[in-house]
Amino acid sequence: MNSNWSVFREPSRAEKVFNRIFGFLVGIGLGFSYTYLLEVRGRKSGKLYSTPINLLERQGKRFLVAPRGRTQWVRNAEAAGEVTLKRGRTRERFHLRLVAEREKPEILKAYLDAFRREVQRYFSVAAGAPVETFVELTANYPVFELLPS
Repeated sequence: MNSNWSVFREPSRAEKVFNRIFGFLVGIGLGFSYTYLLEVRGRKSGKLYSTPINLLERQGKRFLVAPRGRTQWVRNAEAAGEVTLKRGRTRERFHLRLVAEREKPEILKAYLDAFRREVQRYFSVAAGAPVETFVELTANYPVFELLPS
C-alpha cells in the first residue's frame, strides 16, 4: 500500500474523548446507519485498536476515507491489509484496495457532501464544490475500497 501521505491532523483532547465515547456507543449498536467501529490490528504491537468511522456507500461499493489524513488506523490498515467493521454484535471483515488517485476526487466529493457536518473542518474546499476542486487534494486523503473477505 502507498505510504506517501504526509498529512496528519492530530485530534484535540476533546475530540479524543468524544471519539472514545462515540466509539463505545457505535460498538454497542447505537449511532447513525453509516457509522461503524473500525477494528484493526496494530502493525507493531498486534493489539486490536478501534475507532468510529463514517462508511461511504457509493454505486454498490463501500469506501473508507481518512479525513484526518494518514492516521494510525490508516497505517495499521495498510500493514494488515484488512479491517473489521463492527456495529453492535455484527462484525464484518474486509480486505482493502487502495483507491487510485484518479478515482479519488469523486469519492472525496461524495464523502464530504454526505458527511459535511462531521468532516468539513478537515477539507479546504466546501461541501458541494465541483469535483474538479478535489483533484489537488487527493494526496492528502487516503481512500480504501472495502472488499469482502
